[in-house]
Amino acid sequence: MHFTGGAVELHGHRGARGLRPENTLAGFKYALELGVDAIEFDVGITADGVVVLNHDQALSPVTLADTAPVRPGDPLFPYVGKAVRDLTLEQVKTLEAGVRRPSDDDDPFVLTQLPLPGTALPTLAETCALLSGCGVVLAVELKTDPGWSDADVERFTAAVAEVLDEFGLTGRSRLLAFDWRVLTAAQRHAPAAGRVGLVEPRTLVPGSPWLAGEPPDDPAGSALKIGATALSPERRLATPELVDQAQTLALPVVVWTVNEPEEMSRFVDYGVDAIVTDYPDRLRAVLARRGLPLPEPMTAPLPG
Repeated sequence: MHFTGGAVELHGHRGARGLRPENTLAGFKYALELGVDAIEFDVGITADGVVVLNHDQALSPVTLADTAPVRPGDPLFPYVGKAVRDLTLEQVKTLEAGVRRPSDDDDPFVLTQLPLPGTALPTLAETCALLSGCGVVLAVELKTDPGWSDADVERFTAAVAEVLDEFGLTGRSRLLAFDWRVLTAAQRHAPAAGRVGLVEPRTLVPGSPWLAGEPPDDPAGSALKIGATALSPERRLATPELVDQAQTLALPVVVWTVNEPEEMSRFVDYGVDAIVTDYPDRLRAVLARRGLPLPEPMTAPLPG
């Protein structure tokens, strides 16, 4: 999946996290109605091998709440706080995912996100069914870490690739990962998909276990060597120099997560290829003021 030359792609982060519940079908529908080039979302794998959407490997009390156990006396209940891969799909589907809760951090999304009670976490298959009828790019972040075995990374990547292939979406999908072993596995299981190397300050340290053995001092060169087709730095790392280095190597640059209009405009000046934001409406306004192309809003009814 190639980037659009001459334009800045607009990527809705976890759908439109600032406006609707994250990693949910309702959030994706709203992002499409606003108009985005790509929907970014996170996936994990359940104990029974189903790929589901959720940001953290452990179920967070900020975005999720328990409702009831799947059966009385379930020893794993409550499920919030447990790892996704320790629970079955049936258990995950009991969770309330439509109401964000205040946290200890200064969380702006509690104030700007519209609650949608009764919302469940979707499977990747359900997400693909929703997005298959439009031309939006699927930016699928696989949530693993260096503590996972190579075999588990391989199995998870293969499971994601199988679902994308089932829906004919591999060619307009990009697989994203901080754990760069995912990128090498993606070359085997989804060669037609894009491969995006994510980096942030904690992964770019000497001896980093995140980069599949590649050195952290040259993120662009290391990403290219590992087989990435794009580099995605956290916004504090996205300097003009890094953007130039990556693009010189023909690696598009996707900067994340940018929510303030002034900063969005600065990254447009840097010449990045895509901006990931929790507020697609704000980025649309910035791009419009600068006379840049905008993705078309989705007006046709979406399934479900």
